[in-house]
Amino acid sequence: MLSAALLGLAAPVLAEGIELAQLRTEKVEDALELSFQTRFELPRAVEEALMKGVPIYFTAEVTVFRNRWYWRDARASRANRTWRLTWQALTRQYRISTGGLNQSFSTLGEAMASLRGVNGWRIGDLRDMDDDGRYYLEFSYKLDTSQLPKPMQIGLGLPQGWTLGLERTLNLNPDLTLRQSP
Repeated sequence: MLSAALLGLAAPVLAEGIELAQLRTEKVEDALELSFQTRFELPRAVEEALMKGVPIYFTAEVTVFRNRWYWRDARASRANRTWRLTWQALTRQYRISTGGLNQSFSTLGEAMASLRGVNGWRIGDLRDMDDDGRYYLEFSYKLDTSQLPKPMQIGLGLPQGWTLGLERTLNLNPDLTLRQSP
């Protein structure tokens, strides 16, 4: 198992309210895995909507591309993951759902801690990636306003506090670990 280089922690990335604290890739058996950690707080408007029963969605997307000089870059793999955060007024608990899994938390802080990162997320098969290829990945993590109820989307118009997001493009080493930033 090869461990990966960490993103330069001396100069954390900040984009639209989200700070990227850690991002790494690693080869595990026949797969490429990604782990990341972010730092952010829910804006007041988002927290108020959550407390009124509006589910809040976060989405992470990763695409690995192979550089090609003769044509546009080839997509080697793509993965995405969505989290749904809800407030259950009857039980007075926060619930996070991803895929078919649900987890309940007694405080918003505990729920947010589980939303801020992932460890060992399988983002691609190694059989789809050549040993001699030059690869890079595009990573994004955001508050997904497209999944809000339609009446909120119409009146939303991207007011202050609803634009949490982060996008990064990072080169990979030949062993598919992230290249350290200068």
